[in-house]
Order: sequence, then structure tokens, then C-alpha cells
Amino acid sequence: MLRACLRSAPLVVLLALACDGAPATSPWDDAEFRTLASEAIEAHVHVVIATYADMVKSAEQLQADVDAFLAAPSAAGLAQARSAWLAAREVYGQTEAFRFYGGPIDAEPDNLEARINSWPLDEVYIDYVDGVPEGGVINDPTQTIDRASLIALNTAGGEDDISTGWHAIEFLLWGQDHRVDGPGERPYTDYVAGPDGTAANQDRRAAYLEVVTDLLVDDLKTVSAAWAEGAAYLDAFEHGDPRDSLTKILLGMGSLSGAELSGERMGVAFDTREQEDEHSCFSDNTHRDLYNNALGLENVYLGRYGALDGVGLGDLIAARDPELDSTLRVQLRATVEAMQAIPPPFDQAIQAPDGDPARDAVGAAIAALKAQTKTIAEAAALLDITLNLEE
Repeated sequence: MLRACLRSAPLVVLLALACDGAPATSPWDDAEFRTLASEAIEAHVHVVIATYADMVKSAEQLQADVDAFLAAPSAAGLAQARSAWLAAREVYGQTEAFRFYGGPIDAEPDNLEARINSWPLDEVYIDYVDGVPEGGVINDPTQTIDRASLIALNTAGGEDDISTGWHAIEFLLWGQDHRVDGPGERPYTDYVAGPDGTAANQDRRAAYLEVVTDLLVDDLKTVSAAWAEGAAYLDAFEHGDPRDSLTKILLGMGSLSGAELSGERMGVAFDTREQEDEHSCFSDNTHRDLYNNALGLENVYLGRYGALDGVGLGDLIAARDPELDSTLRVQLRATVEAMQAIPPPFDQAIQAPDGDPARDAVGAAIAALKAQTKTIAEAAALLDITLNLEE
């Protein structure tokens, strides 16, 4: 079973989705279609650039709030840092529609996604947990806490040995979640040195949070820069073979919608009913992660983000099969609404008994994802593009 945190490399092709009704003649022989395809790719690039720019801006705000909190730890400062983390995740979730095809965030050898969004993590790898007060790198004085060390430690001993990224920061801000009706409650005094402090090694905990936050911001900037105007990757994507670029866009959509969301991020947790299998388990933000992932898919198809509204994939599909385009638009919107209908916290929804409305809402969202994934594959076939997607 793939773990979402290590799904950073392009998805391995295991199962080809069957798609009937491929066009008898390739649309790529039509000059007008190729022109429209190039316009859709250009619009997609604008969406990517704008989304990543907002992602970096929101991460820099998180960095500023973390720095302010560490300079003078307080309950209010911790609350502000948590709010900034949640706000930044709103944007990052939408960028995940740009993954799963070997782009800048997934490309080897750096594989930045493994540093940025690895999950689920074994909390005791980083810090103390209930019953293990001296656990983790933070409480091991033989471990150096700096950028190089945290990068080297990330997944060094196994897929759950995660030392960097969004969820390492999340754990350091919220701590373990032992509440039924809310997130973790790490006290701000975990960062206060001296007699008023709680836990131990408060200075090392602060150093860890500072380093891991700075690293996240730098990694996100690296990804954003690869999509900036004039960058080699963007130039090849925008001005290379449009069929290749459309294949990547559709592969990213189908992979996120299918194996990633309906499978790893939702299906696994739905089946196991385990809190540890949800995406943002410390902050209870999983329902928003899922919503923004679905919104990102819709953005890609429509060629939109914020004030941007360009030629989308839907325009290409509509030019060949208006009914199929209409079906996929309806499905994408229905999936966004199905995600929105999942009542938080997600861990309580998946643990609810069969037949409970909260659990049924999760099941309905999974079903919506599976339906739209098949239609995405049909749309690709219509464009004479073969998608091999993991189911």
C-alpha cells in the first residue's frame, strides 16, 4: 500500500482504466484543435504560477508568525501560528492537482514533495508523546538540529520516520490529538525555558520548529521558481509538444482524484477507521485538505484560479463532445460539494457506525471521486491520450 507521504515520485502504473469511445481520428491532426490546446496549456500555466505564488506568500506568513511566537512564546502567539498554518494549507491543498507526473515537486533526485508533505508521521520520531517523555530527536542531545540533519533524518528509518514538512510543523504546533471534539492541545509552555516551561528541551524544540519551518518555505520557493516565467521547466511545458503537456495535466488530475484521494487519503481511513490514517490528524484539518484537493482539480479543468479564468481543459473536451464536458463539470462540482458536506472532525466521521450520516458523507465523497476519475480517463481518450492510472 502506498503511503501518501511517500507518494512523491510519479505514480507507478498498475492498472489501465478502460475507456470506450476513443475518437476514430486524432484531434491532433486538426490545426485549430492544436491551437486551442496550446491556449489551454498557457492558461494552465498561469493557474499554476498564481497558485504557487499564493502558496509561497502564505507559507512566508506562517514563517513570520512562527518566528514571532518563538521570540516570545505565549498562548496568543501559538494560536496565531496555528491559524497561519491552517491558512497556508488552504492554498497548498489546491496545488496538489499539479503533481503526480514528474513535475518540479515530484522530480527525482530531489523529490521535494517527500520533504514537504510526507504523512502519516510517527510522532515519537520528533518529540515526546504520552508514555514516552524522552522520545524523539528533540529529546536526544546526540542529535544535531539543523537543516542538513533534518533532511537526512526524513524517512531514514522507514516511511513513518518523517522529520520535515507540513505535518512535522503541525505536530510541533498542536501535539497529539487526544480529543474527540477537537485538535491537539500542546501547551505554549513547551517552548518556554525555565521553571514555567513544560516537557523538556524547550530550546531544542524551538530550534526544531524554526528550522523545519524555514526549510518548508525554501522548498516551496524552489517549486514555485521552477514554474516561474523563464524557468526551463515552464518553458518546456508551455512551448513543447502540447500533447505531452496535456497528458501530464490529465495524469495529475486522474492520479489525484483516483488512487490518491479516493484511495490513500480517504479510502484507507474509511476502511480502517484509524485516526492515524487521516491526513492532518493533529490539527483536525483533514476535511479542509480534502476540500481544497477537490477544488484544485476543478480549477485545473476549468482553467481558473481566483480572478484568473482562461481556456480550460473543458473547452477542449466541449469542442469534441459537449455532453462529456458537461458530465465532468457536474461531477467535479459535485465532488467539491461532497467534500464540503463531510462534517468535521474527519476522524470522528470515519469512526462513526455504518449508516451514520457523517460516515455516509465520507463514503459519498469517495464514490464521487471514483466516478469522476473514470470520466477523466474518458476525456483523455477523447483527446487521443492514454491514461494508465492506479486504481
